[in-house]
Amino acid sequence: MKPSILLIVSDQHRLDCVGASGSYPVSTPRLDALAAQGATFSSAYTPIPLCTPARQSLLTGRRPETTGNLWNYDLGPRIPALDPASYSWPRELQKLGYRSRYLGKWHVNPDHDPTDFGYDDWVPLDAYDRWRAQQYPDSSLLEDWFGEVDPVPTADSRTHWFADQTADFIREATASGQPWHARLDFLEPHLPCQPTAEFADRFPVDAIPQWRDFEDPLERKPYIQRQQLLNWGVEDYTWEDWAPIVARYYAVIAQLDDAIGRVLDAVDEAGAAADTLVVYTTDHGDMCGSHGMMDKHYVMYDNVVRVPMIMSWPGMIAEGNVIDGFAYNTLDLPPTISTLTGIPAPPGAQGLALFDHVDTGLIPTAALEAREQVVSTYNGQQFGLFIQRMIRTRSWKYVWNPTDVDELYNLDDDPEELVNRIGDDSSTRILADLRKRLYEQLLHDEDSFVENEWMARQLLTGRKLPTRT
Repeated sequence: MKPSILLIVSDQHRLDCVGASGSYPVSTPRLDALAAQGATFSSAYTPIPLCTPARQSLLTGRRPETTGNLWNYDLGPRIPALDPASYSWPRELQKLGYRSRYLGKWHVNPDHDPTDFGYDDWVPLDAYDRWRAQQYPDSSLLEDWFGEVDPVPTADSRTHWFADQTADFIREATASGQPWHARLDFLEPHLPCQPTAEFADRFPVDAIPQWRDFEDPLERKPYIQRQQLLNWGVEDYTWEDWAPIVARYYAVIAQLDDAIGRVLDAVDEAGAAADTLVVYTTDHGDMCGSHGMMDKHYVMYDNVVRVPMIMSWPGMIAEGNVIDGFAYNTLDLPPTISTLTGIPAPPGAQGLALFDHVDTGLIPTAALEAREQVVSTYNGQQFGLFIQRMIRTRSWKYVWNPTDVDELYNLDDDPEELVNRIGDDSSTRILADLRKRLYEQLLHDEDSFVENEWMARQLLTGRKLPTRT
């Protein structure tokens, strides 16, 4: 049986801000319910914490360093966007007879829209802007990066307008009798967070607890992290300054969750639930005050690289299944969809299929359970070019910063990543091992940044200064 596919992708939703994580008082009852009826990947990672290359990887199953799509095409130095001639699994679904629609944020190619990559049609972000301008000609937003309350009713907010558009497609496509694929890309909770009053009122500022990693002096860490505070003008912010920003982040996530519920209700009402694979994930997370920092640039903390990923297919994926194997959301989903639908696999796929078919349904693959590490990368851009490569195991995280101090965190003792262990004599052996493993993985993944003797020397012989002198 080939499932219909509902893929919901948000923008900058950190894992500890899913209600079921129990970490902070953010409310996501619909995502929690979706997880309860399917599988939650508790150790899912983005291969790159940046909008455009993450979305490009989600279409191709290939790392941005392999395809050459290193950063956002609309900020900083220009590089070629993803070629529409590239492999795209939605195009393969289209060949198989799937009806498809893409709704919301695109950010893959400035000159080619989703219909050039295999979608039948597209509802872009500015379609909502035009509708809103007609309905609320006197309503405006300041577009302050730190957020504000959206004055329109929730039913007419961007989250709910796109949810309703998606619901309409699901009802129409299900009635046609064809398998369908809907991809809904929310802009939320990307800053600026602009929840409606209905949701903003649920999170009073004085009830917002401080992030556990907020008090970070950034000692012995790369210079660029302290510079980021200056870039955003938050170097003197206390928790009293951050609490209203975090409250709006919580609020817009709760609003997003409510909108997702409208889409899931449409699947149920159309009688399509048993035949539909539902996937929820995000491109990457958001610092939102963690370590005192803003947004996501130039850091590899779990706040930005560890992401929510939920998959549900009633009768096929076991209910309440928490899968702790290391997974990549944007790299593993294309080969997974290939396995579940029978379309051609991404050529040179750098992820793996997450499930195998058995008589009773789907089970996690042995390859997933055997994966011992994940690698995430960053190539700089918005505030100057700065290369980073991260490798994470269960107990350790190493961040290679070729032009600055490296980072090493013992995650068993320091889950908030506050103490950089680079230069600690007791960590010498684990550091050498992680550098070697990172080098081998990057070489395997065709990352050209290690294909020269100078970069190889840093990783293989430890030719790196442990501190700034």
